[in-house]
Amino acid sequence: MKNENNTLPLTEKVKTVAVLGPLSDSPADQLGTWCFDAEPSHSITPLVAIQKEFGTKIKVIAEKGLTFSRDTNPQGIARAVAAAKKADVVLLFLGEEAILSGEAHCRADIGLPGAQPELISALKKIGKPIVTIIIAGRPLTIDKQVQQSDALIYAFQGGTMAGPALADLIFGKAVPSGKLPVTIPRMVGQIPIYYSHKMTGRPAKDICMIDNIPIGASQTSIGNSSYHLDAGDCPLFPFGFGLSYTTFNYSVLKLSKQEISKNETLKVECNITNSGKFDAAEVAQLYVRDLVGSLARPIRELKGFQKIFLKAGETKTVSFTLNADQLSFWNADLVKRTEPGDFQVWISSDSQSGKPVTFKYK
Repeated sequence: MKNENNTLPLTEKVKTVAVLGPLSDSPADQLGTWCFDAEPSHSITPLVAIQKEFGTKIKVIAEKGLTFSRDTNPQGIARAVAAAKKADVVLLFLGEEAILSGEAHCRADIGLPGAQPELISALKKIGKPIVTIIIAGRPLTIDKQVQQSDALIYAFQGGTMAGPALADLIFGKAVPSGKLPVTIPRMVGQIPIYYSHKMTGRPAKDICMIDNIPIGASQTSIGNSSYHLDAGDCPLFPFGFGLSYTTFNYSVLKLSKQEISKNETLKVECNITNSGKFDAAEVAQLYVRDLVGSLARPIRELKGFQKIFLKAGETKTVSFTLNADQLSFWNADLVKRTEPGDFQVWISSDSQSGKPVTFKYK
């Protein structure tokens, strides 16, 4: 989700790592919910995997700091800080226990529970690079913790082999290619927040955040558009988002035709170039928007995706085919139909990026 200054993957320059946090060595919690017959003894935790796979090459200092995710006892934080001071990089495993998510396990506050915010704040003061790995069963509101982290992996609850998988990503044996299947909000008050929302009558523009409002400002001086004064108009991370250790460049879209009718198809394609130094996979996503409908239509709808592998410097063409049925929706009379008019289409790396091209359905 974040990787400032190419903190990840860790290289041979790193000689000592501090593996910290309540989810660094918690076999049952990485299994998640709905696994009543799972055996935690089968789990390989991140700490165990790092020690086993890389412990002969680097020094690994282990200190949870907090014994479980809801732990509010601050005594262990000092030990975690002491361990971090001895390391080149901090690997901090935060999140929530498996019992905190799943059916009938709702939380009104979906921030990090317990003293986890205090733990990362204490570690931030040391000045060592912090790689935060979130192990959780839901999107969490971690805006501040993202800002405090140099790199961040959102791992959810990966099952028995989550430890080796995360170790391989952290140390560069594998390159991340995952994309978010959900939207992650900045604050709980933004919920419901999702990529395929309808267009508001007053889209946000000239956003003035709460701390920038002049004292005594008139009621209409900052406009009357749709956004939260303390959170803006965007999520923390949008649906479909996910970084790689390389970069991908998308070319301008090409359409096979500018108009289609009921029995015709539209070919949409673009070139994707791996412009970085790592061989890696990318998930190209196809989105469509019906600009005018008898019912309000979403600003984007996912219509397809392809995962392609590109060597460093390689370019491949990604192609999708759209038909009339993919442009249809259930109208007010409960009839599924495709209405004539203008549509926009994207091939992009997530639900908020890319530039659209317009075509017409007649």
